[in-house]
Amino acid sequence: MTTDSIEQLFVNGLQELYYAEQQFIDALETLAEQTNDETASRAFSEHRDETQEHVNRLEQVFEQIGKEPQTMDEQVVDALIDEHEQFAQENEGDVLDRYNIEVGQKTEHYEIAAYGNLASLAGKLGYDEAADRLEETLREEESALDELSQAGEQFDEQQIVSD
Repeated sequence: MTTDSIEQLFVNGLQELYYAEQQFIDALETLAEQTNDETASRAFSEHRDETQEHVNRLEQVFEQIGKEPQTMDEQVVDALIDEHEQFAQENEGDVLDRYNIEVGQKTEHYEIAAYGNLASLAGKLGYDEAADRLEETLREEESALDELSQAGEQFDEQQIVSD
C-alpha cells in the first residue's frame, strides 16, 4: 500500500477498521456462544451489539469526510480470527474459555490502538466531529477491555486440568 499523504493514511486506517469491526461482529457472536464462563460470555454478547454501533459510527465518519464507506483487508484481524478458529477446533471447555478471554483482550488492544491513532489524525486534519465519534468508540473499546480483564482476573485457572 502506497500512501502519499496523512489524509490517505487516515482514510486507509478507516477502511481497515471498518473491515475489522465487520469481522468482529461475527467473531464476537462465536465467542459468546462457545464461552461457558458467564461473565466473559455476557461481555462478548454485549460488545457484539456495541460493535454494530461502531460500524454505524464509522459509516458516519466516512460521510463526514466525504468518502464512501469501503473496507480494506486487515491481515492482523484475519490472523487473529484464523488463529482462534484453529484453537477452537482443537480445544474445549475451560481451556477454550480462558483462551477466548485472551483473544478478546488482544482484539481490544488492537482496536484501542487503531481508534486512538485515527482520532488523533482526525483532529490534526480538522475533522473535529469525526474525531469526537472515534474517541467515543475508543472509550467503549477501553471499557470492553476492562470488562474482559476483570473476567480474566476472576477466572479460576485451577479448574483447568493438566494432561
